[in-house]
Amino acid sequence: MTAEIFAIPRSALHEQVVHRLRQMLVENRIAPGAKLNERELSEVLNVSRTPLREAIKMLAAEGLVELLPNRGAIAVELSETDVLNTFEVMSGLEAQSGALAAERITEAELDEIKAMHYEMLAAYTRRDLPTYYQLNSAIHRAINAAAKNPVLTATYNQVNARLQALRFRSNQDGEKWKAAVTEHELMIQALSARDPQAMRTVLGSHLNNKLGVVIEQVRAANRAAMALAKA
Repeated sequence: MTAEIFAIPRSALHEQVVHRLRQMLVENRIAPGAKLNERELSEVLNVSRTPLREAIKMLAAEGLVELLPNRGAIAVELSETDVLNTFEVMSGLEAQSGALAAERITEAELDEIKAMHYEMLAAYTRRDLPTYYQLNSAIHRAINAAAKNPVLTATYNQVNARLQALRFRSNQDGEKWKAAVTEHELMIQALSARDPQAMRTVLGSHLNNKLGVVIEQVRAANRAAMALAKA
């Protein structure tokens, strides 16, 4: 586990620690199932253990970290069943967000999403996966926000937190990444056309396609773990 050492402004200490730790978890710099070593993380993030522990508690509430009695915290590792169940719910939330956004989005919101989309395409061209993923996530959140349904947004954020690391890794396959970019092009077209059904279809399909990649990765990790155990 490695990350650059940096000083966090005291004025935004808590938010910065949460952001950096979340990024490490999502980008697999802390592997699923790995214990969060407070001493090491304090050194890496250049903070004391108090704000670090507060950040860990917040990420546990988001579903990225699991707190174990008398054993500290570990990065959440979802089983295949967990993944299937969570993606099933998330697919519906994404599709509903897209359909409502197509009906309710403002011109300003659409312009902002288009701008992020073009930045995302540039990151894809550079094969800059961390930047691509950050912009990708921002686009999905913006579509959800454009739906203008606070209950939907609260539910979306809660479920999506469990899937962030898996969604990041799903783009590491070159062909699947290319397909995901094409699907984002279709989202922009459907949003611009204010077509709720097209948005529902493309967003549902987009997440289901990621599910196939994620399940393959989960099964490969399980096979590797079983082989290691037998060695």
